[in-house]
Amino acid sequence: MLQQLVNGLILGSVYALLALGYTMVYGIIKLINFAHGDLYMMGAFMGYYFLNRLTFISDGGLRLFVTLILTMIGTAILGVVIEFLAYRPLRNSTRIAALITAIGVSFFLEYTMVYFFTADVKPFPQVLDVAKFTFGPVTVDSIQLIILGVSLFLMVALQLIVKKTKMGKAMRAVSVDSDAAQLMGINVNRTISFTFALGSALAGAAGVLLGLYYNQIEPLMGMTPGLKAFVAAVLGGIGIIPGAALGGFVIGVIETFTYVVEVDPFRDAIVYIVLIIILLVRPSGILGKNVKEKV
Repeated sequence: MLQQLVNGLILGSVYALLALGYTMVYGIIKLINFAHGDLYMMGAFMGYYFLNRLTFISDGGLRLFVTLILTMIGTAILGVVIEFLAYRPLRNSTRIAALITAIGVSFFLEYTMVYFFTADVKPFPQVLDVAKFTFGPVTVDSIQLIILGVSLFLMVALQLIVKKTKMGKAMRAVSVDSDAAQLMGINVNRTISFTFALGSALAGAAGVLLGLYYNQIEPLMGMTPGLKAFVAAVLGGIGIIPGAALGGFVIGVIETFTYVVEVDPFRDAIVYIVLIIILLVRPSGILGKNVKEKV
């Protein structure tokens, strides 16, 4: 059970990265960006491309680091382009219009990649020598440690950006009241674009890390992890950054513990059942607060 707990925390750290993108976008413009899971897929394919093209870098660790940086930049740019072309024109429309557009963007990304790369599964390049480490009853390998370390670093960096920088202060102001923020001189469009860039960069990093973890990628790989990340964001309290991270870890642990009790064929169903139970007890999520809205 201790081994599965460690495995769950490692997997959950990647779900947490994805959930943070969902929760930031929802917190600032109240949009559930269902295309976010496909940005994770695009990140995996960008990682696949860069790792195969950067063969002149002989050191595997350095090649992975450069790939991670380039992928995060690429997915950040893609996220900004999607926000500018698909979501910004609908900002004053109904929420259902924006939601349907997000689903449309998701399918567009998926089947564009199917058209260019086919739906076949592709092996993700393995550039690192895998070493195993044993700590008492727990065994982890170097890939798992890299995934956990990178994920935690990115989560801490995100928290510092949101809490300690001028743009982070602007993000928090826009999430509370975008009209008042604009009157105070904050460029709302730029702040929203920055939020999309930040969330998309985290999704791209998650794509590379899960490519390393599972050793394979395909164009429809973003659908299920994207939904689980959304569940994680709702579970922790959507719109709350620490809640999204906590929800990601909870989902990862629940998934791996289904192997302990030998019900792993039903792991996805169990995740959603746990979500329903928690929302019945705490409708706003684990860290969410009940807020009364004036009508």
